[in-house]
Amino acid sequence: MDQFSFKKGWEQVQQKDAPEVKTKIMKALNLNPLSRASWKLRLDGTVEPKVSEAASIEAIFNEYGITEIWGS
Repeated sequence: MDQFSFKKGWEQVQQKDAPEVKTKIMKALNLNPLSRASWKLRLDGTVEPKVSEAASIEAIFNEYGITEIWGS
C-alpha cells in the first residue's frame, strides 16, 4: 500500500501551492472536490492508482519541481 501513496510528494508542496495542487490531483483522479475521504484513501495509497492516474499525479508534482513522489 505504501508504494502507491503520494504523501512524499504532497509533503514537499509549498503551503501557498497546496490548494491548487490538491485541486489538480483531485480533477485528474476524477474525485468529488468535497470528498475528503476519497482524497485520504488516494493520498495514503489505500486505493491503487491506474497507470494513467499515476502519470497525471507525477506530471502535476513535476510542474512544481517535485520529483520524489511515491511513498510516505
